[in-house]
Amino acid sequence: MLPELEADITPDELDREARAELRSLPSDLADLVASHLVAVTRALGADDPERAYEHAKVARRFATRIGMVREVSGIAAYRAGQYAEALGDLRAARRLTGTDAYLPVMADCERGLGRPERALDLIRSQEAERLDRAGTIELAIVESGARRDLGQYDAAVITLQRVPELRDPQPKPWSARLSFAYADALAEAGHDAAAIDWFARAMAFDEDGETDAAERYAELTGTAIEDLEEDFDEEDFAEGDFAEGDFAEGDFDAEDLGADPNETEASDVLAEPAAGPTAADVATTSEGDDAERQQDVSAFGPAFIEPDFGDIKDPDDIKDREADEKKPDLGDVLDDSADRDKSGE
Repeated sequence: MLPELEADITPDELDREARAELRSLPSDLADLVASHLVAVTRALGADDPERAYEHAKVARRFATRIGMVREVSGIAAYRAGQYAEALGDLRAARRLTGTDAYLPVMADCERGLGRPERALDLIRSQEAERLDRAGTIELAIVESGARRDLGQYDAAVITLQRVPELRDPQPKPWSARLSFAYADALAEAGHDAAAIDWFARAMAFDEDGETDAAERYAELTGTAIEDLEEDFDEEDFAEGDFAEGDFAEGDFDAEDLGADPNETEASDVLAEPAAGPTAADVATTSEGDDAERQQDVSAFGPAFIEPDFGDIKDPDDIKDREADEKKPDLGDVLDDSADRDKSGE
């Protein structure tokens, strides 16, 4: 039995490009599919993913070989938490359309299925390199989540620290999600004070309620949501509060910003964080720079925390030490030689 359509839904509501992709279907069937696609859009807009998913299944049943329909069906399934079906639909859409735009969603579906390693495989794939900037940022957010799934909490923080847009005070389409993901990673890593600051920043960006930043901020601070609505003032997070000085240059060097986080194996991130902040970086920072950094972030809180990796050794030092251990001691060599000479006599 088909889900009921709202009385005012018409197939003409579907945009022209989408309608054009349905031309291969008989006219009546194209109108039916278009109407259910409109219903999907309405249901997602009303935050009713389950209803959207039911309508998407109808469209997929009658237009299974149309890429646009499989894309819509995959997104509806993803929003409804049906990750296996979403992954299947988005893979099909990828084959039919040749686009990699939904690669971040596919990687997140792998996470939803409890397979963070497969998510990281997608993130490191060649197809990921073809994404636009928005897609690359979404992929970094998914990677941070996958690192957390694997228990690599500091690596999750560093993954997002490498995204230059995290420092941008100007609101962008990804600003709320990126700030929220970074705050979430900080909280999981045990840096609650910094997380509170970044949840507040996510709230400032999130005018449409895209994230749960307000709820998480209230949870960490013990503030009621009603109080936040009354007291929160966006002027507290005006452009001047996110001046470039708030993000000290010592937190990012050229190598960090140019490094490819996908080159690091999931199991090696915490063992070899050479591309991210290290204990050696902290040791070489001058006292003057430390004082300046402390002053820069005093109005907002720590911009970028220094994750605690424990006692980290430089990989080159480790290799040198191992090589030295393998070299025989000169005294031992001479003693062995003398013993052999005596035996020969």
